[in-house]
Amino acid sequence: MFMDISSEMIHSLPPVFLVGTLGASVALVGLIEGVAEATASITKLFSGWISDRLGKRKLLAVLGYGLGALSKPVFPLAVTPFEVLGARFADRIGKGTRGAPRDALVADITEPGARRAAFGLRQALDTVGAFLGPMVAMGLMLVFGGTSAGCSPGPSSLR
Repeated sequence: MFMDISSEMIHSLPPVFLVGTLGASVALVGLIEGVAEATASITKLFSGWISDRLGKRKLLAVLGYGLGALSKPVFPLAVTPFEVLGARFADRIGKGTRGAPRDALVADITEPGARRAAFGLRQALDTVGAFLGPMVAMGLMLVFGGTSAGCSPGPSSLR
C-alpha cells in the first residue's frame, strides 16, 4: 500500500513537471511513459521465470521494491527530461521485478483455502494506495502553494 501511495504521488505529477517546468514536448512525455510501461511489461515476463528458477522470491521482491523506492527522490531533483526518463525506467524495472515473485510468495506462504482472501487483501491495499497517492500529492501541493518540489506552477501563476 505504501509503495502504491508513493508511486501514485509521483506518477500523477511528471507530465505537468516535464512540460511546465522542464519544457519537454508532449511527444517526449508520451515517449517517456511508453518506455516506462513497456519496461514494466517486459520485466514482468522474466521476473516470474527467474523467481521460479532461483527460488529467491523474497530477494527479488525486495530488490524490486528497493529499486522503486530508490528512484522516487530522483523525480523532484531532475533538471532534464532524460533524468525523469531514467527514474521512470528504474521505477518500472522495480515494478516488473517485484510483481510475480511477490504474488508467488503470497501463494507459497498462504494456506490453499485462504489464498483468495490473501490476494484480495493484497489487491485491496493496492487499490487504497492508488486512491490515496494522488490525494496526498494534491494535499501537499495545496500546503506548499501548488509548487510541491517545483513540480508545477502555483495557482497564482495561472491567472
